[in-house]
Amino acid sequence: MTPAVLTIGGSDSSSGAGIQADLQTIHALGVKGCSAITALTAQNPSAVTRIEPVSLKQLEAEIRACFSYYDIKTVKTGMLFDAARIELITSLIDELHTGKALVIDPVMISSSGRALLDPSAVETLRDRLFPCASLITPNIPETSHLLGRKVDRESASDLFNELNVPILLKGGHIRGNRLIDILYMDGEEIAFPHERQNWDEERSHGTGCRLASAIATLMSRDQAVPVAVSGAIKWMQESSKKD
Repeated sequence: MTPAVLTIGGSDSSSGAGIQADLQTIHALGVKGCSAITALTAQNPSAVTRIEPVSLKQLEAEIRACFSYYDIKTVKTGMLFDAARIELITSLIDELHTGKALVIDPVMISSSGRALLDPSAVETLRDRLFPCASLITPNIPETSHLLGRKVDRESASDLFNELNVPILLKGGHIRGNRLIDILYMDGEEIAFPHERQNWDEERSHGTGCRLASAIATLMSRDQAVPVAVSGAIKWMQESSKKD
């Protein structure tokens, strides 16, 4: 069976984020990428204008089709839309992918401000899918949403303590030319400082998707979480210079 990474999330009509960005990243890193779509979105880098969920039957069929043919090394999730889809994905992870690498990018709000996850589904995400994760990659607004209060960079340790799952806090929402992504796992805090790239709106669109997908892809090669995070950040930095 061909080794592969499966990304589960929303389709982006502009190809800057979501499934399209995930697959571009996975393939750029030399691994076979598979996909299962939770929702179709009409969007561009400045706005999400329409969202249409994919049926639960279709989503399940896509996931099962990938697992039946490919050796899925890592699953990465992005936009999951609602509690019903989270429940379905969790049950299929338990059945088909137990004990293997799962990277969760808790996509909740688009960069343009559109809600991408039903607010009532946050509890389901926390209680059902998060415990299966090898790594969760929230930014500061997502961490605030998950904790139910305003947070700063240091507050990600609170989320780690609540969930007992490795957390990578992405630092893109912190002002300044020097960013720090922080990994919390196994009672340890590891900082990954790097330069802020001078990206315009289009190039900034989907950076969280690409980072999480790069981590998942490197983990599919049996890299430990800290090594995969470091390599993914380095790849993001280097690839930006080639644009």
